[in-house]
Amino acid sequence: MSATQQLQPHGKNIPRRQAIPILYTKGTHYDVGFDVGRTFAALIKSFLEICGPLNNEYLPLYKTVKGKAVYDETLNSVKESFPQYIRELEGVAHGAGVEFHKLFLLHMDDITPNATNRLNSINQQPIGCSTICVNQPDYEILAHTEDALQETLNHYYLVSAHIIEPSPQGKHKVSEERFTSLCYPGHLPGYTMGYNHHGLAYSINTLSAKTLYSGKTPRHFITRALLSAPNFEQAQKILRDTGVGAADGCSINLTFLKQEGDRLFHNIEMGPAAPGENQSQLNIFTASRGESIVHANKYLRLPIEEVDGMIIDSSTARHEVFDRLGKPKTKGDAINMLGDQSGKIHTVFRENGGDEYVKTISVGIFDCKKQTWSLYSDNPKNNEPLVVLPLVLKS
Repeated sequence: MSATQQLQPHGKNIPRRQAIPILYTKGTHYDVGFDVGRTFAALIKSFLEICGPLNNEYLPLYKTVKGKAVYDETLNSVKESFPQYIRELEGVAHGAGVEFHKLFLLHMDDITPNATNRLNSINQQPIGCSTICVNQPDYEILAHTEDALQETLNHYYLVSAHIIEPSPQGKHKVSEERFTSLCYPGHLPGYTMGYNHHGLAYSINTLSAKTLYSGKTPRHFITRALLSAPNFEQAQKILRDTGVGAADGCSINLTFLKQEGDRLFHNIEMGPAAPGENQSQLNIFTASRGESIVHANKYLRLPIEEVDGMIIDSSTARHEVFDRLGKPKTKGDAINMLGDQSGKIHTVFRENGGDEYVKTISVGIFDCKKQTWSLYSDNPKNNEPLVVLPLVLKS
């Protein structure tokens, strides 16, 4: 029997596939969401069925009085700031034929168990990613491993969307968005890696603050809004989210391809809005010519207390590998670092071993000089990219 004949219907039984589906879509936020849901309904339904955190943690808590209160407070807050993204997510739910509250719980991530003081196994799940930025005269590279719970392997796709609304939308008054983003099933674009037509290219590293807050803006919605940013000033404004602030944290690695002067890469650590505060905590590090950025899944500069567990242990191990390999100066250096599997327990490119709950599902490399985005579905040290996409920018 061939390998293809041996494939099982559920994602957890399917070996790593060499496939990245992509959807091109245009319309309102709801239209785009509906097209995403309709096109990828099978992947979304499969993922909802096998997603451990959703079924074992988030949904049981949603059925409790305290958990439903956290859900409602957070949903109402997002509706106030970003009603267009709620409509977009409703479109995904309707197009895929799934329940909206399941998708919103995924976007809340650890907020529900944390804010209800029921954070158990989530702490131990080493979700996250690694990003390397190289800023040299001959190489301007943003390279990223997309690491996620093993259920996400073979459950992702690209969305290339052109959103046009008749009037400005949300707190940042945006009427047009055009972007391409890698997406998890049932999730809004933005919380992985992608670029927009203004020339913003970026990647996300999950950071896990110990204390999260109900009624604030989940990071998934903040990074969704980031896809609309026309410049670095607006990107900072979006991440700061003044008036509400982030409910949880992440690290954003970004550059603007159309900026004047020498290339600049930025790493922005975003932390939850502190108690009594109404904006996210931000710390910005800028890598100018000759410098580099290396970031995994722990805070390097913001003084925020973090969870214990494998996400920190794995990040520490990956940073030790990066320190040993030295400062990256070429695209090849970035590939060697992100494809490294020398760790005895935790590796950079994650396939097997101590990180049994997580895998590297994809690797992306933005080449700012060539204005391309190379995507790999396997280790880039040993494989050619599955696809090399041109970065299509606004004239």
